[in-house]
Amino acid sequence: MHSKKRRTLLKLSGLAATAGVVPFNIVRATPSRKTINADTIKVGLIGCGGRGSGAANQALNADPNVVLHAMADLFEDKLKKSLENLEELHGDKVAVSPEHRYVGFDAYKKVLASGVDVVLLATSPAFRPLHMEAAVEAGKHIFCEKPVAVDAPGIRKVLEAAKKARAKNLNIISGFCWRFHEPKRASFGRINSGAIGNVLTVYNTYNTGATYRTWQPETPRPESVEWQMRNWPFFTWLSGDHIVEQAVHSIDMMSWAFGDKLPLSAVASGGRQVRVGPQNGNIYDHFAVTYEYPDGAKGFHVSRQQPGCENSYAVESWGTKGHAIVDCSRNIHQINSNGKLWAYNGKQNDMYQAEHDELFAAIRKGKSVNQGIEVANSSMIAILGRMAAYTGKRISWEEALNSTEQLGPDPSSYDMSQTLAVTPVPQPGVTSFK
Repeated sequence: MHSKKRRTLLKLSGLAATAGVVPFNIVRATPSRKTINADTIKVGLIGCGGRGSGAANQALNADPNVVLHAMADLFEDKLKKSLENLEELHGDKVAVSPEHRYVGFDAYKKVLASGVDVVLLATSPAFRPLHMEAAVEAGKHIFCEKPVAVDAPGIRKVLEAAKKARAKNLNIISGFCWRFHEPKRASFGRINSGAIGNVLTVYNTYNTGATYRTWQPETPRPESVEWQMRNWPFFTWLSGDHIVEQAVHSIDMMSWAFGDKLPLSAVASGGRQVRVGPQNGNIYDHFAVTYEYPDGAKGFHVSRQQPGCENSYAVESWGTKGHAIVDCSRNIHQINSNGKLWAYNGKQNDMYQAEHDELFAAIRKGKSVNQGIEVANSSMIAILGRMAAYTGKRISWEEALNSTEQLGPDPSSYDMSQTLAVTPVPQPGVTSFK
């Protein structure tokens, strides 16, 4: 592959690659003069960072008669870079005229009003409830990155939007990519069918290195909204902390192993040992959570973002008949049941592409695939774990879901020129539950 083209692919796939898991291929479409007709599906991208650009690339590969029609981001430089990369890959399938390139906090509204059929929601998670509500009201099909909220008020909005989308026959596909990975589907399908009997314990990890920094000017200004928006993974009100923003993948697989049952409560610990200073925001760098499920079953979650440590990205399940391991880092999928070993040896698919293939296939067939409630529940399980760690208290599912704590300002009132004090790092036993 030409070196310039390879660099473009790496730019689009960089965030997914940092997970250090199963590699995926980005298929380059052959640029051609695109004819837009009544059957063309028009896509709008809201959030033009690495994830959003990757999602747009996959959406354009998912159907032969699809175009990227509109784009939105808070920052013009991010939109411009994303547009250039996508144009290089897809030629005339990127049909974003200058009047359909929107910048600012209200840019999402303009994308929804631009004539698109599908929206890709890939901003920082704090904006997801607002954008999902608006997209459903506008009657758009949705691909939404995970998580879908950072707090319980946001989750409740997403749950309501998902119900409305179902009534409107709108598709919602989530960014829980492992749900589209054939080895995972085979493994968890067997677990859910009773291969290890009644599931008693699930242990899951997401131990990795330091999180990425997207913007590093010479003079740190962590109190500025622009600093926080450009470095959103470091701020709980924007990301939900790394247990919600990143480790939620493992928590979602834990939920999958339990048949998507909801936990009863959680107790947890966590803290911040490596990250120091306000320039690193206010998120923790490690969590350990015990989730309590009906009939005495338990889920154990451990996550860490600390460089130079042992990494782990896996889910192990024990039941009344056996044991299963799904190791994302090593691509191992095995079940030992009643002394018999099953190991996956089927095809390895591109799960990121599969998300979009299934979304656009459903649209073409007039079907409705709605993962809104499931993605909200998994996001909320992660939020519950964060709440328990921040406070040091046992918190029930009902208490967490009904929490009134809104982590940040009203998303409809943001102003890039304002300053915003960095909330102090939570202290277990001191920080109160709201």
